[in-house]
Amino acid sequence: MAIRNIVKEGDEVLRKKSKEVTKIDDKILTLLKDMAETMYKAGGVGLAAPQVGILKRVVVIDTGDGLLELINPVITSAKGEQIEVEGCLSVPGLYAEVKRPAEVEVEALNAKGEKITIKGKELLAVALCHEIDHLDGILFKDKAIRFLDEDELKDSD
Repeated sequence: MAIRNIVKEGDEVLRKKSKEVTKIDDKILTLLKDMAETMYKAGGVGLAAPQVGILKRVVVIDTGDGLLELINPVITSAKGEQIEVEGCLSVPGLYAEVKRPAEVEVEALNAKGEKITIKGKELLAVALCHEIDHLDGILFKDKAIRFLDEDELKDSD
């Protein structure tokens, strides 16, 4: 396993659409492990492959309930809405309120190639939407309702 460099805003890879994974091989399994290690080291709750410079539909998420490794994730249903403050490892220092669904259902493949369904509410719903957006070249700031200044960030801690 290895820590990978996190691509920062301005790199064109973050604005490109990722390709579907057609074969789960050692390269994809290594990518998943490296992405998880990189996410944990950086203190994030999610990381998408484009954020480490790889245009594949692969994400890792851990909102505190254990690691999710998702290959070719697709949101199949969304309900309600919530507005939460988001940040991004690829856009350091920027935070904004973003409107997302309150609940989502996502279908994906796991590392074994098995089809799985994840139901997410609250933070998990936000993380799923945020990371899947990365796979389509969308950054959270594109959906921002309002950007927060440093004083507001301190107040929300």
